[in-house]
Amino acid sequence: MTFTLRQALGRDLDALYRLEQVAFTGDRFSRRQLWHLLNRAHALTLVAERGASDGGPPRLLGYGTLLFRRGTRRARLYSFCVHPDARGSGLGRRLLEALEAEALARDAEVLGLEVRADNRVALGLYQRMGFRPERWLGDYYEDGCAGWQMAKPLLPVEGAAQLREG
Repeated sequence: MTFTLRQALGRDLDALYRLEQVAFTGDRFSRRQLWHLLNRAHALTLVAERGASDGGPPRLLGYGTLLFRRGTRRARLYSFCVHPDARGSGLGRRLLEALEAEALARDAEVLGLEVRADNRVALGLYQRMGFRPERWLGDYYEDGCAGWQMAKPLLPVEGAAQLREG
């Protein structure tokens, strides 16, 4: 499977909303929240699209949103989503690498995130990518599930901020 990573645009709103509906059973962003992340928040969203060589029009396969706060060198992976059809393809790893590079390009030194305690696939990916648990978050999600706050120190890599094709 080939895919392209790029910065999300306003025209991606409907596809992002549909992806949220397909990928998550709860704690989904509303269309209004997604619009805010794309247009108003101090944030960056990258999307992964199916490549044209796979036939048909581009299709959104995943996205990740970073939040930045002024006065801190810690970025937050606020949302990370891979379409069920693309799971296990390496897309999640590549998208996360690109998001880390973007955080570094904005002078972040640490990337933090929260993840459901019962999401073994995501926990495994984050641990393989160097994230370590910082804090247990009891009753964190809307259904009462606990979560982990995790973080990873970011180390500069020459040329890392360039988006790549998969």
